[in-house]
Amino acid sequence: MIRILFLILTLFVHDCLAVDLPVTPPPQLDAKAWLLLDLQSGQTLAENNADRRMEPASLTKLMTTYLTFAALKQGRIKLTDVVPVSARAWKTEGSRMFIEPNKPVTVDELLHGMIIQSGNDATVALAEDIGGSEAGFVDMMNREARQLGMTHTHFVTATGLPDPQHYTTARDLSRVASAIFRDFPEYASLFSIKEYRYNNITQANRNRLLWSDKSVDGMKTGHTQSAGYCLIASAHRGDRRLLAIVLGTSSDYLRAAETQRLLNYGFQSFDGVRLYAADQTVAQIKVWKGKSNTVKTGFTHPVYLSVPRGRSSDLKTTLTTRQPLLAPLFRGQVVGTLTVTLDNQVLAQIPLQALEQVQIASAVGRAWDSLMLKFK
Repeated sequence: MIRILFLILTLFVHDCLAVDLPVTPPPQLDAKAWLLLDLQSGQTLAENNADRRMEPASLTKLMTTYLTFAALKQGRIKLTDVVPVSARAWKTEGSRMFIEPNKPVTVDELLHGMIIQSGNDATVALAEDIGGSEAGFVDMMNREARQLGMTHTHFVTATGLPDPQHYTTARDLSRVASAIFRDFPEYASLFSIKEYRYNNITQANRNRLLWSDKSVDGMKTGHTQSAGYCLIASAHRGDRRLLAIVLGTSSDYLRAAETQRLLNYGFQSFDGVRLYAADQTVAQIKVWKGKSNTVKTGFTHPVYLSVPRGRSSDLKTTLTTRQPLLAPLFRGQVVGTLTVTLDNQVLAQIPLQALEQVQIASAVGRAWDSLMLKFK
């Protein structure tokens, strides 16, 4: 229940926080689609064709990675588990980490091979180990995509090898990428490793930005002839983390250069502002038919915003609450909306939450409040 509520709130904020303000215009990239997301606030800072159906190529492996991390966290597999390598996994075409049948390989090694070397063979081996078969694992991928709100995504393979029915969007990719940082921060450092050696073969991470920008610490590249060159890059500067998704460029060099332009725009054009701390009381709201007459409201998580550079002092907030607000209430329940504006333009609309539980009143108390409500 708590996870479902958190996902609902996350998707609400992710969709409702959108910048449409007089800032420096975002760069126009030489790519088919792109999106720039502030992971701290959930705001989309720039986008183009973000909902256009695209072939994700090896960016697909972020969902495979997400489900592998989930299996580790749930104890269904361990990093030290030895995974059998099927002939099918061994013969998978495309980029490889060069695993072999009858040669022991662990989940940890396969994760490194999938994330750093983009090994399709490693990906299929993990999919078969977790899902029983790649087809069974793909079913898991599609179910999880729906849970994460990836409404324009359909997976056919765990690797991202081309298929007409295998597609996603830049916005949907931002959902699974941000979910990895949110749900599995303990594994995020894997995406920053620059090279990995397996079977006496050393392969470099294809994300060029890991070498050219010290703030970049992930995430994943992708390429097929039909998809073009794609990159999802995360960068952390100060307290802020941005995620850039660039799809369909014409070269390895260009996907890195255009992604760098997008990241620089986000960091240079916006300030990160913390509006409220977690559990900070924003307002006390009248409650009817409860043991308490009021409830403290605010946010169960810190609230951050990306604001055009130098404009944080010009923000204005308006609180709208649900009335009449009736007990019982539980902590985290949405009871209203905080609207943030700048220059009379809506910058954000954020769900306001109850910070405490309010139990239902006695029969006498409920009857009295019912009478009072009739006169309101």
